[in-house]
Amino acid sequence: MNALLTLEWLAWSKGLATSAGLIMAIGAQNAFLLTQSLRRQYHWPIALLCILLDALLIGAGVAGVGVLISNSSLLLEIARWGGALFLFWYGLQSARRAWNPGQLSANATGVTNLRRALLTTLAVTLLNPHAWIDTVVLIGGIGGQYSPDLRIWFAVGAISFSAIWFLSLCIGARWLQPVFSQPLAWRILAAALTVIRQPRPVPDSGSAPVALSRHPPAAPA
Repeated sequence: MNALLTLEWLAWSKGLATSAGLIMAIGAQNAFLLTQSLRRQYHWPIALLCILLDALLIGAGVAGVGVLISNSSLLLEIARWGGALFLFWYGLQSARRAWNPGQLSANATGVTNLRRALLTTLAVTLLNPHAWIDTVVLIGGIGGQYSPDLRIWFAVGAISFSAIWFLSLCIGARWLQPVFSQPLAWRILAAALTVIRQPRPVPDSGSAPVALSRHPPAAPA
């Protein structure tokens, strides 16, 4: 019994650590939530939607969609080029904000209503191929190496960190508000987001994952 609990705990911890290494990177989703949290505009609904979307994508990846994508050269090319175009567009938008002082203020108008906030969240998540690579392909690919009875623990661990991270952005932004009361701080943030994040490596489709099981192999007769 203790051995089984240990395997479940290890799978959960692996999911938590894997998610931490990917979700904490600066991206469109994190940047949008941070900006809205600093402005205190619809940040809690945005965070809850981010958590829900990550849960759906991670669940799909662990269930096998990530393997399907990583084994398709066409889908991988779409993800690579789509990700490059998306990040290029997002970098241009950040550069425009960095050089436009009128948009760099905590009091500047952000999203005007909850519907637009949620639609923007859907866009920066589902239209961003790197979000799919991080959650479905990479996290899902690692989780898929576990046996079916341990995959759920891995997925729960990955989703747990996603929830911790997005809620922490909402809470932590309150302490950053004095810093971002100056337009210079917003200019620096926008300039930092202008740097295009490099595409993440995709697991080799030619290598078959080894299933990790909670049940030890039978002893030879």
